[in-house]
Amino acid sequence: MKKFFAFLILVLVFASCKTKKTVTEQSVSKEVVVDNRAKEIIEKHYENKIDFQTVSIRSVADYEDQKQAISIGADIRIKKDEVIWINLKFFGIPMAKALITPTRVSYYEKTNNTYFDGNYSILTKMIGTDLDFQKVQNLLLGRPIDDLTKEVFIAEIVANLFQLKSIKQADIEKLFRFETANYLLKEQFINQISKNRNVLVTYPSFTNQDNIFLPTGVSIIANQQNQVKINVAYKKITFNESSSFPYSIPEGYSQIKID
Repeated sequence: MKKFFAFLILVLVFASCKTKKTVTEQSVSKEVVVDNRAKEIIEKHYENKIDFQTVSIRSVADYEDQKQAISIGADIRIKKDEVIWINLKFFGIPMAKALITPTRVSYYEKTNNTYFDGNYSILTKMIGTDLDFQKVQNLLLGRPIDDLTKEVFIAEIVANLFQLKSIKQADIEKLFRFETANYLLKEQFINQISKNRNVLVTYPSFTNQDNIFLPTGVSIIANQQNQVKINVAYKKITFNESSSFPYSIPEGYSQIKID
């Protein structure tokens, strides 16, 4: 269970890599030809509003790396822009919980009786890049991890999907692909060349429930020395029901400390 949460943080590391190099005038000039098409795709995507107060997702998560493969139940509850609560269960027995807010990241797991509890600045110090709540929420809801309106992209059609490709800046490459019919996100790919690591996030399909498009699951493949896969299948989605977010770190658990 510990690896599940560690991998979630790993995904955020890839997703939040920053580049300091600015776009050159030559790059911007080249982009003018396709900028209007890219802008249209971004605007159409964000027209798919996700308007809810709470959502409860019952799911099954499969985790696989070179040493193990496990399947666990995962209950996910989100209070939009405020709380993400995750409860992992093995054969119905609670094994780990996480509570993520805009200011706090906390989880505990029963296998080793350990927990982590801290703010984003601690995680930023640990991994050397900025993290935030919105990236986690976007990942689960089938939205681009980054705000696409703040970057410059080249628009293409690839494999019958609209593709936005970032103008290469320093070390980071980004790709976002969308359905052509409704501009829903199908794939997002972030590649950090110098460290030979990348992450691919795909959404198999979307469901329209209460006029809200939400993915039916999310698949994540990360490569850094070894490959790690997580596939989360959303079995039941419920909007705007009264939800609780019970979370309490058990007594006697050892804290994971980050220097």
